[in-house]
Amino acid sequence: MAGRIEDYALIGDMQTAALVCRDGTVDWLCLPRFDSHAIFAGLLGTEEHGFWRLGPAHAADSPPPTAARRTYRGDSLILESEWDTPRGTVRVTDFMPPRDGAPQLIRIVEGVTGRVPMRSALRMRFSYGRVVPWVHKHEGRTVAVAGPDSVWFDTEAETYGKSLTTYADFTVAPGDRIAFTISWEPSHKQPPALPEPEQSLEATETFWRDWVEHCTYHGPYREAVVRSLITLKALTYAPTGGIVAAPTTSLPEDISGVRNWDYRYTWLRDAAITLSSLLRTGYREEARAWREWLLRAVAGDPENLQIMYGIAGERELGEAELDWLPGYEGSAPVRVGNGAAHQLQLDVYGEVTEALHLAHMTGLARNDYASLLQLKLIRYLEDHWQEPDEGIWEVRGPRRHFVHSKVMAWVAVDRTIKLIQSGDADGPLERWKELRDDIHRDVCEKGYDKERNTFTQSYGSQELDASLLLIPQMGFLPPDDKRVIGTIEAIQRELSTADGFILRYPTEGECEGVDGLPGDEGAFLACSFWMADDLAMIGRVDEARKLFEKLLALRNDLGLLAEEWDPRLQRQVGNFPQAFSHVPLIDTALRLTASGAYGG
Repeated sequence: MAGRIEDYALIGDMQTAALVCRDGTVDWLCLPRFDSHAIFAGLLGTEEHGFWRLGPAHAADSPPPTAARRTYRGDSLILESEWDTPRGTVRVTDFMPPRDGAPQLIRIVEGVTGRVPMRSALRMRFSYGRVVPWVHKHEGRTVAVAGPDSVWFDTEAETYGKSLTTYADFTVAPGDRIAFTISWEPSHKQPPALPEPEQSLEATETFWRDWVEHCTYHGPYREAVVRSLITLKALTYAPTGGIVAAPTTSLPEDISGVRNWDYRYTWLRDAAITLSSLLRTGYREEARAWREWLLRAVAGDPENLQIMYGIAGERELGEAELDWLPGYEGSAPVRVGNGAAHQLQLDVYGEVTEALHLAHMTGLARNDYASLLQLKLIRYLEDHWQEPDEGIWEVRGPRRHFVHSKVMAWVAVDRTIKLIQSGDADGPLERWKELRDDIHRDVCEKGYDKERNTFTQSYGSQELDASLLLIPQMGFLPPDDKRVIGTIEAIQRELSTADGFILRYPTEGECEGVDGLPGDEGAFLACSFWMADDLAMIGRVDEARKLFEKLLALRNDLGLLAEEWDPRLQRQVGNFPQAFSHVPLIDTALRLTASGAYGG
């Protein structure tokens, strides 16, 4: 059985990623890309669907021991786990070197004290656990082949096969270092080069150390901010600049429920807000790469803008269910692909335009085509902003006039007006000023409940929605506006859990709610960070700081966050780690630091 979501560590090479459990088991790895088929899918099934366990030997009828300690080596993505056993202490270092050739996952076992018996158990299953590969020896190396894929396993330890699994049993003493490496290569090509684990470890540590040095944030929350930045960098697909929302699929928002989605794609919204955090902390090269990805993906066709694309800009992300996988803790179905790709979500135009605006304001070199794209987006919105849509939360129920979508349409127009006023673009300035006013008036008249003094989820509805917290952050209304304060307080009353965390919107248990799905979900972490931001903006800074620090305490021991927090089960839920949680963590830390609202 897979561990709890927060029991996992992330390692990756900025093209794919693996999840490593506290007991030394890799339960999730897709090769060669984030969105490729998994060769270890035990996370969503059982050990029969693929895993790689490396740790102290244990009795067959007992669970594998968990590490007594684990940490990332400094500011890097190199994981170090230590076990204390009756026979001594052992350390395992796991990492994926930034790719220069075949993708590799390297694991180095090091004896610390005593003599510790160890075991490596490698069970590769291709195509998300469905295909058992042909495992054989080739010139002294172990290789697993199935269809277009081959995975090569290299180690100095003696290996043997049993029950369709490759084992190595060995003992380490102080000073011993034994490396294990798997490398992927298309099966029709020559074998990948023999790995050089120690040199790769040094190069990986140097890469991350040099990258972190560019961070311009040096405030009191630096540890949390840097770990979040490293996580966001790990979720970036280096060859194209695309940013995945998470490296996993179908980790449930509701344990044992159906709210299971594939997040291994680039949402324009998620990528745009990630870009903004990177820019605010000094990472302009990532911003430039994402802007280039955006221009290629959209390809001058905003009328057919998708809310998400593949990491190389692919448009077809057809959704399918993998019925041979039982799902994480029985949470079925397991989905790959994402049917929301072709939804209408008008807020995306605002998020993309805001990201382009921020890139422009922070001095990113001008790109004439980016400015042209921004103008095209507004021309599209000019004709479509009054339509209902599926909104930021990608509801699978009927389209509505979501207030957040209209607010972000206003943002798109507002930022484009600023671009024209700066002299870096030409457009119908007066007409678009009128459009901006029309959208603003429409939202304030139709999306605001005067009796309750709050904006609502959609025009004419009674429900609230945490996305309304972005109204002051986007500059739609000033923080001291009574309607803003009323909305914040209403969300605190109606969408807050007993712990003070924020739900996205009301759900209806076993009945279908506004999102068209049965079941409930946990507190949405991004929304809880947004609440902390808003509280700081309206002067309730002590309350904001306390909420922020409660949110920091939800991170696992390695500083990682999933999408949501289940207040009933007191555990993380949803895909992991989640960019949409780490981005607002960074933004709130920056805001609180600027306000001086932090503890001593």
